[in-house]
Amino acid sequence: MRSSGASAGAQHWFLHSITLVGVLVVSLLGGALTARAAPSGVAYVAGTVQVSDGVTRISVYSPSMDRVVSSDVIHPVGGGPAPTFYLLTGITGGEDGVSWYNNTDVTQFFADKHVNVVLPVGGKFSMYTDWADDDPVLGRNKWQTFLTRELPTVIDRQFGTTGVNALGGVSMAAGPVLDLAIQAPDVYRAVGSYSGCAGTSDFNGQAMVRSMVELRGGGNVNNMWGPVGGPQWIEHDPVVQAERLRGKVLYLSAASGMPGAIDRLDPLIAIPQGVVGGLLESVTMRCTLVMDARLRSLGIPATVVYRDVGSHTWGVFEAEMQDSWAVLGPAIGA
Repeated sequence: MRSSGASAGAQHWFLHSITLVGVLVVSLLGGALTARAAPSGVAYVAGTVQVSDGVTRISVYSPSMDRVVSSDVIHPVGGGPAPTFYLLTGITGGEDGVSWYNNTDVTQFFADKHVNVVLPVGGKFSMYTDWADDDPVLGRNKWQTFLTRELPTVIDRQFGTTGVNALGGVSMAAGPVLDLAIQAPDVYRAVGSYSGCAGTSDFNGQAMVRSMVELRGGGNVNNMWGPVGGPQWIEHDPVVQAERLRGKVLYLSAASGMPGAIDRLDPLIAIPQGVVGGLLESVTMRCTLVMDARLRSLGIPATVVYRDVGSHTWGVFEAEMQDSWAVLGPAIGA
């Protein structure tokens, strides 16, 4: 079905968004850094903290990245095995405190639902992919390995899940969640892509990726997928690789960019927030139209929702995620 449809946090959002608008002008170059050999071993629980009756913070050692990554896990209601919904945040990976957990009512929304909700913290400016080489600024990034092999194995073991998963992501993560489902077809049964851009290999897609990784993050995309426009840029382009999404339950959404009540704008920066966020969200609307058209051309079913009102804000993101649950939840038996 296709249809129309806090000050500190807002300031963080504004800085991130205004940088992303640099997609219109970005043009950066650089060289690669040779990667170190990845350490051997298996992922394991490095520690847990009981945040509340319904939330556990779990720290998982990633052997592929040789570091510990924390995730907040919302527990299912009623006990017993439950499916899992992995939910990724935007450009800073929640490392600056701007996240689903801190900027939405995600814990309240899932409090009465029989599902594990995993909210990883990390992956800033990484596109949540496996980088070919270590980067002098962004370090070692093996997020595909972590999110498709390491973390799910630990979560399944630690929380006694059903082993059935969905994946959602917003803004920077909206394209990568589709790519992760393509690269690891047996891991994620359903995908929610909110207010983002899927394409990576055409001119606009390359510019969007470089605006996030290089302009905002200071990294070098050559260390990620090799030279711009090379085979790995095509391999990780969900628009090009869309046929490999066949059989997945898909939900895509974006808003027009016209600010409205849904945005819950900070009064102190409402005008710049609305203008910059509006520009950025209008870009994601065009990106979503492209992905929608591609899926239609292949005859791949998807629920795609276009909102008449809304900027690139957590108000919109929260509404998108909550609305998507009517599609994603049943797909994984939640």
